[in-house]
Amino acid sequence: MVIQLGVLAPLTKPGWDEAGRHLLAGMELAVRDVNAAGGIQLELVVRDTAAETEKAVAAVDELAGLGVAALVGEYHSVVARAAATRADALGVPFLCSSAVLDELTEQPTDWVARLCPPQSRGWQLYADYLLKAGHTRIAVVVAPSIYWTAGIRILRNDLAPRGGAIIELDTLTPSVVCDELAGNGATALLLLTGHPEPAVPTVQAVRRDDRLAGILIGAPAGQPEFAEWGALLGDEGTAIPFLRYLPEQLTPLGTRVKASLSEAPSFVAFEGYDAITVLASVLRTHGPDRTRIAESWQHVDVEGTRGRIHFTRTPEIPVWQWPSPPIQIADRSPTDPSQFRTLHTN
Repeated sequence: MVIQLGVLAPLTKPGWDEAGRHLLAGMELAVRDVNAAGGIQLELVVRDTAAETEKAVAAVDELAGLGVAALVGEYHSVVARAAATRADALGVPFLCSSAVLDELTEQPTDWVARLCPPQSRGWQLYADYLLKAGHTRIAVVVAPSIYWTAGIRILRNDLAPRGGAIIELDTLTPSVVCDELAGNGATALLLLTGHPEPAVPTVQAVRRDDRLAGILIGAPAGQPEFAEWGALLGDEGTAIPFLRYLPEQLTPLGTRVKASLSEAPSFVAFEGYDAITVLASVLRTHGPDRTRIAESWQHVDVEGTRGRIHFTRTPEIPVWQWPSPPIQIADRSPTDPSQFRTLHTN
């Protein structure tokens, strides 16, 4: 019997399609490994969300109708939230691999579990890093989104009691951003925007403005992780701290997975591999019944590429959550933009 899993991933723009490809590559490798090991046979039924909530909800409906045992994936938080809410309503298990929004569903549910850390945990770490680096006046350029709005709230709540201030800029126009930065006393600028537009032209404008030579640019959402960032920005894209969900050292499984992927993997590829590893473990012990899968999150205990995975419940998070996924703050090295430096770990 072949068990089908429905995959949600942003594989075309306006989604971060490179993240989607890495996510899918990790999942496909994991499926090959699971099938080669025997016991169960998995098949992925992939749907492109393109970072659009309507497409994601329609995909959940379609995949549920096709009879998939569970849903897995998605990178964009707002899209994942829509998918998770719909999966909860339909009674389809959903293992979210990569979307960090704390309130992944509107209400507590047993149908949804998540591998990546909640946004509050990662962004609080990022706020701590900024303060320790001496940045107390931090400007942000913000695109309209509940994800970016939540990020600002997390940063402000963490920074304000310790003397830090968030300055929201009223524009996404790069030249105007530079003018406002030159006059507001901020020592850091955070890009809470889409990639490549307007993040890339904003970086270029700031880097080329002599008035802003000492300003730190940050991208907590992880835009610099992907090769497209380096290809578009080169040296100008270096020394921009971002969050990535990798440990200081991969597990032996993670080391093997890294060597097996044809393209240098981002952390998203490891999230994809781990998601399939978790579901394979659940399916081996509990079978493909959707209700039994949802009831099994609390029993998960499996070695992944980045550590041992289990799920817990907390009052603040409405879904089953891996409580200890690794978090790093990293950047691209100014001496070699193709290499990453680890600046801080949790």
